[in-house]
Amino acid sequence: MKPKIPIQGFLLSRYAYPTTASPLICAHRRYATTSSKLSAPSPPGQRWWLRLTLITVTAAGIGAYARWVQDSSSGSTTLNPVRFTPYSLVSREPVSSTGSIFTLKPPKPDVSNLEVYEAAQQAGVWSVMFKQPQLQIGRDYTPLPPVPPDAGEECLRFFIRKDPFGEVSRYLHSLNIGAPIEVRGPRIECEIPPETQTVLFIAGGTGIAPALQAGHTLLRRTDQIHRPTIHILWATRQREDCRGGYNEPTSATLSDARRPWLSRVFGSSRAAAAPPTETRTSSDMSPIVREIEALKSQYPGQVSVEYFVDEENTFIGKRSILDFTTSTVSSPELSKRNMILVSGPEGFISYMAGPKQWAEGMELQGPLQGIIRELHLQDWAVWKL
Repeated sequence: MKPKIPIQGFLLSRYAYPTTASPLICAHRRYATTSSKLSAPSPPGQRWWLRLTLITVTAAGIGAYARWVQDSSSGSTTLNPVRFTPYSLVSREPVSSTGSIFTLKPPKPDVSNLEVYEAAQQAGVWSVMFKQPQLQIGRDYTPLPPVPPDAGEECLRFFIRKDPFGEVSRYLHSLNIGAPIEVRGPRIECEIPPETQTVLFIAGGTGIAPALQAGHTLLRRTDQIHRPTIHILWATRQREDCRGGYNEPTSATLSDARRPWLSRVFGSSRAAAAPPTETRTSSDMSPIVREIEALKSQYPGQVSVEYFVDEENTFIGKRSILDFTTSTVSSPELSKRNMILVSGPEGFISYMAGPKQWAEGMELQGPLQGIIRELHLQDWAVWKL
């Protein structure tokens, strides 16, 4: 879970300088000088020029302030990383008893938004910041891929869980449809290099949103020569989050040990059960599983997913990771083409790859630790989201 960040800079000081008055100095002479002679008054032409310059600068400053006030009151229509844009909440679709998909729409049609989204999607995994106006804090959330892709829709969708201790998530879940939500971005969380061919994405909870976004970015690069692949390991606490999602038979399902990831027991793992014999329908699936199935249908043979559910005593362990990484062709010269991305709650990320660190106001990756470090995967680049 990304930390809450105090919003800075969206309230401007009324004064450009400190308000403390300078000490008054009683001067006995009208002009100060370091010489014994007094300075002569400026000629009339020079005084006129100085007055004209002062008036021009003052007018320009007043005009800039007026434009800033107008922009702030009306709100910008294009998503940008400098100031907040007032999107509106148009729908909230429940995924489970604790999480929903939020759909946000910009204040008015603006094709520039599509250009902003497209540039971010081409780069990799990206997020935007939501502002909680009462507490003046913000939190980053990762948009889900557009559905259907490239449909020209300016809306943004987010999978957000209501955290009883999260001020921003509780605020978002309390809003009515039509309420304004101020967002700022995009922020590139992780670039996916063009040469990347294989991604193993380890997701916990709402970390599935960055996984779907990474898959969308990676698989759009498919052509006649390159067919990149993504394998997702998704751990959830309850089955309702991934209702209707079942694993295709793989070597990972042959393992016997079964414990939740929170137990932090290193060892093999077992994924959720294989699908039932009857045909599944979209109504049997949670909204997130429907999105996963849509991605798999769009890129057949390039997307695979394993589900792990705490309440079913299944968890992501070393065996789950090794089953995929050892089956992938790798070599030192191909290390830049293989990536492992980890996303989810802080405890989940720490367990898998070690905690991220803060230094000088910046969030850093920190050293690789956790069970991934113990696997000694030399040909894989690891990134914590």
